[in-house]
Amino acid sequence: MPLMKQELTAGEDDRGLRLDQFLARRLGGLSRSRIQQLIAEGKVASGDPGRRPWRAADRLRGGERFAVTLEPPAAAPRLEAAALPLEILYQDSDLAVIVKPAGLVTHPAPGARGPTLVHALLHHLGPLPGAATLRPGIVHRLDRGTSGLMLVARNETAQRRLSEMFRRREVEKYYWALAQGRLAEEAGVLAAPIGRDRRRRIRMTTRRAPGAAGVRAARTQYRVLERFPFRGLPGGGFTYLELRLETGRTHQIRAHLAGLGRPLVGDTVYGAPRQFPGPGALRGFRLERLFLHAHRLAFTHPARGEWMSFQSPLPPELENLLLRLRQELESGLL
Repeated sequence: MPLMKQELTAGEDDRGLRLDQFLARRLGGLSRSRIQQLIAEGKVASGDPGRRPWRAADRLRGGERFAVTLEPPAAAPRLEAAALPLEILYQDSDLAVIVKPAGLVTHPAPGARGPTLVHALLHHLGPLPGAATLRPGIVHRLDRGTSGLMLVARNETAQRRLSEMFRRREVEKYYWALAQGRLAEEAGVLAAPIGRDRRRRIRMTTRRAPGAAGVRAARTQYRVLERFPFRGLPGGGFTYLELRLETGRTHQIRAHLAGLGRPLVGDTVYGAPRQFPGPGALRGFRLERLFLHAHRLAFTHPARGEWMSFQSPLPPELENLLLRLRQELESGLL
């Protein structure tokens, strides 16, 4: 089979990454060990011919260009469509905007059992680009416990353009969240860098040193929508927020709020209590998901150049929890 060559350019956000980390992010589906093997075999060529050969541990400064020689991918396991219910707000020949329910994994991955969003997309939308991967049509993700709007590509050109728009931060993403505790300011920006937690690998953290390997800049805008100042509760009650992601790091909202000591309600991975601490009739209640919903998505259509914006209301289980908190406030439990 003829070899394939893929050209990549490191951006400003890639500054400080090891070469093998950078390639692992850009070349989806290849393991770190396979990427290190490609580097050792001289199949990662630098755009600077005068530079010594790159090594896997070399750090990027941003702006470097690489040409990676790859073998054609082997056929991936066939993904079967699954007739799961799925809310589709919009679709055309280039893309679809859907509402992912909480509890559904975006795409197949180690440890993910049962049908995923990808299986449902194949049922509702038919064939999607990237059939040789386990992520056909996917240009961004939501965590299993997060609900809300997602953008799906329906052809290769749209997938390439949408992925680039996300990389350039040209897609607007807004979330609603309920935090355990009080945020002092009415609005602000959370800008702590985020990296993998070395003690619990399933988590991200804001506590690693900026500039350390794998620690990347992250910015989250927020504004307070409503406060529930219950005395005697951890952090003084709850804060209902709207957040906008300026960057798209793994668990960004979850890690930023946990870094303030204000984890999302329901987010036991990041320190929220398993059972609702109250007040009143809510004591002992358990929210079986994260209180995090992607409620607004806005972007430029990749083919028509038209600005598009979509919104999704809070799911009933989250709206009902807010209603119950308001009722507790009105009952005088301040």
